[in-house]
Amino acid sequence: MRNVNYKKMDCSECMQGAGLDFEFTMAYQPIFDIQNKKVFAHEALVRGTNNESAFSILSKINDENRYRFDQACRVKAIELASRLKMNSLLSINFLPNAIYNPETCIRTTLEASQKYNFGIDKIILEVTEGEKVDDHDHLLSIIKEYKRQGIKTAIDDFGAGYSGLNLLSEFQPDYIKIDMALVRGIDTDRIRRSIIKGIMLVCQEIEIEVIAEGIETEDEFKTLRDLGITYIQGYYFCKPVFEGLGSYTF
Repeated sequence: MRNVNYKKMDCSECMQGAGLDFEFTMAYQPIFDIQNKKVFAHEALVRGTNNESAFSILSKINDENRYRFDQACRVKAIELASRLKMNSLLSINFLPNAIYNPETCIRTTLEASQKYNFGIDKIILEVTEGEKVDDHDHLLSIIKEYKRQGIKTAIDDFGAGYSGLNLLSEFQPDYIKIDMALVRGIDTDRIRRSIIKGIMLVCQEIEIEVIAEGIETEDEFKTLRDLGITYIQGYYFCKPVFEGLGSYTF
């Protein structure tokens, strides 16, 4: 059950840790537009302040601090992106189970956008399909409020979670990110190629952009490119950069 007694926090509280007993920062991994040969977006990935793994931070999240952490992550990602003079879109993961009221919880994100002069239209908020959401009406209300505020949305790890295409029948994000499990070895796997073709056809019909993530080899990249994928992400191009921005020359 969501706790409706959470106190709204402003940006300054979030930047000070918002009551968390640990500190964290971000690494950014670029998403590339291969058609225009440029960085399309950067995904913010949580890290320890000495570049410790995401797991070292996420393992500290519990029901008591989930909301504060979710809010602090957004502010940290936006503040650092602004400081790095990021020109691309910024993609931030959010925890739907941490959000008790979409209209209230989005205020901190809007405040951070204004405070750090990073346009709200440059932000993508990702929900992972792998996170089980028992209250789908609640998730729908979150997405609708984000869209109303002009924020782009995405489903991360598409094809690896609980809902699959059923999730798309309930709401249509701006982007889906095909899970790396479907990308891995796609150059030698006819079944995976057929599945991705099907996903792309559905997304084309309902005007959703497709991003392929987790690309690790040249053959995977070439196969996805030949299938018509425009947006790509993975270690083959660039690993996450600790408190910095990545690039790649096509």
